[in-house]
Amino acid sequence: MEQLKAVLMDEATMNRTLMRMAHEITEKNKGVSDLCLIGIHRRGEPLAQRLQENIARIEGVTVPFAALDTRPYRDDIPQDAPAEPPTLPFDIVGKTVVLVDDVLFTGRTVRAAIEAVFSVGRPKAIQLAILIDRGHRELPFRADYVGKNIPTAHAESVAVKLPPVDEDCGVYLYNGNQG
Repeated sequence: MEQLKAVLMDEATMNRTLMRMAHEITEKNKGVSDLCLIGIHRRGEPLAQRLQENIARIEGVTVPFAALDTRPYRDDIPQDAPAEPPTLPFDIVGKTVVLVDDVLFTGRTVRAAIEAVFSVGRPKAIQLAILIDRGHRELPFRADYVGKNIPTAHAESVAVKLPPVDEDCGVYLYNGNQG
């Protein structure tokens, strides 16, 4: 049974963190020309939308945003059929794609997301924005933008909760697996 161990971020802290990350993205890319955001399904989507809104406040430009379901590209989930290339509402060829997700753990979701992106086209660069990096990588990935590094034990789990997926907003550390 899982037990709440700590509240890592409340809504206000998350909002400040996402604004800082939006500033970092615009600074590293020297603006937002040829930039697009892709939120990894489920909680990466609302995080990417919040980054898009923050970037628009900073730069006065709305960067393209899309959601991406990586499940068909996962190597650790049995698949019934080959993955169909995802569709995006904009062209990524020659663009800088910022993949956005809630928690970076083993790196398998990131690997699947990169494979899905390349099935659509060849971007100029792919960057990774993560709200929580909890360590324990199985694949050699490192995020370009990190909201917070939280060293965890394998027996712990991190839950990011965001509307509209969840009722409340925050980041929580649990003893035991969330399942």
